[in-house]
Amino acid sequence: MKTRPADPAPYICRRTPVPVRIDGDLEKEPWRSAPRSRRFVDLVSGETALLGTTVACLWDDERFYVAYRIEEPQVQATLTERDSFIWTDNDVELFIAGDDCYYEFEINAFGTIYEAFFIWQEAHRRGSRFDRPEFDLYSANVDILGGFQDASRWGKHPRGRRWAFLDWDFPGLESAVRVQGTINDPTIIDRGWTVELALPWKGMEILFAEKRLPPRDGDILRCDFSRFQGIKLRGQPQRESLGWSLSPHGAWDSHLPERFSSVRFSSEAV
Repeated sequence: MKTRPADPAPYICRRTPVPVRIDGDLEKEPWRSAPRSRRFVDLVSGETALLGTTVACLWDDERFYVAYRIEEPQVQATLTERDSFIWTDNDVELFIAGDDCYYEFEINAFGTIYEAFFIWQEAHRRGSRFDRPEFDLYSANVDILGGFQDASRWGKHPRGRRWAFLDWDFPGLESAVRVQGTINDPTIIDRGWTVELALPWKGMEILFAEKRLPPRDGDILRCDFSRFQGIKLRGQPQRESLGWSLSPHGAWDSHLPERFSSVRFSSEAV
């Protein structure tokens, strides 16, 4: 009988002695020396994922760096317009949990990105730290996140619904993709693709009420590192993609901040 493995120990994010150039190349230093995570597991069961995916993180006084290595024998992508519904493609995703809010980032093999900022409805009040123009419910491109938490077999989240601000962009974000193969060519067996991100600490301040940024030795950031992969059965695409993450969620649902992985920052350099 298979059992779900325990959540991984906190990922130790080491300091980079030099700024990282964001170009998608993970064969350069300091990524060659940065510790890689374990292989991603099934989002629901925790069983080892079919295709290999790992993440690595680094930090300095200015930015938080994230790198994904993605095994994909046939690299595929369709969406090229920013903020398209990238989760309908094969993608990797990053969520960062804040205080009464969280940030979502998605990217496909074309390098097309999707971003959103989520605030629990109970915390979005006049006079709160979210009472600012970019989170104005009347002028922003805003939706209500129900979805899995409110309408599916997984049940409701105890905190209820949240506002989804769909036009919020992480200030100063940099991203890059490199493909080891040829996108959308089924005649070629590909190795996969890599993703490299840099997120300035300054842009992350809105997530937290008081958290010190940049972090200090021993500080923790809660992040979800995940991947979604479409599958076909007898040549027909299936409605639900395969979902893999560093930490299992116990549900086919990325929007569970309490299940995010822990990133512990170390002042030790790679």
